[in-house]
Amino acid sequence: MIPDLLIPFLTIGLAELGDKTQLSVLLLSSKTKKHLELLLGVMAAFLITDGMAILIGSWITSIVPMAWIKIVSGVIFIVFGILTLKDTGEEGRDKLYSSNAFIAGFVMIFLTEWGDKTQIAAALFATKYHPLLVLISTLAALTILSVTAVYLGKFIAEKIDKKIISKIAGVLFILIGASFFLFLLKKS
Repeated sequence: MIPDLLIPFLTIGLAELGDKTQLSVLLLSSKTKKHLELLLGVMAAFLITDGMAILIGSWITSIVPMAWIKIVSGVIFIVFGILTLKDTGEEGRDKLYSSNAFIAGFVMIFLTEWGDKTQIAAALFATKYHPLLVLISTLAALTILSVTAVYLGKFIAEKIDKKIISKIAGVLFILIGASFFLFLLKKS
């Protein structure tokens, strides 16, 4: 029972540390004051994506080609980046992220986590360990990292001018989105 919890927890936690999904959570949290809503959206997306992975393994990638998953993920990141860079005024930016923090967090993680290394790892762990314990340990690791990212983003937002954060966040989202397309170029 302890390996069923401990091994996935440590592996997923280390693999996700500094990953694009955690960077996304950090950036989104610097753009909203509704941190709990953001965290709930992120965790709901992790529950669905990693829960599905644990239930059906890598079956989803046999239905939907990985290239399409990466393309959609890349486009979502680039759109978030462009919306972040777009000068809609302070009120427009606040409305984009603040009033829809749950949705922004959910959509970002839900669309980008499919085929991610931690999702695949969770699916593989479920073939060796008790699936429910793998799900619990995976979500525990992702929760700890996401809470850390949310509060780090909140801290950064309090210390750095919002216009600078918007520009950095927008550029980073676009670069992350472009990285999905680089993945496709490497595969071809």
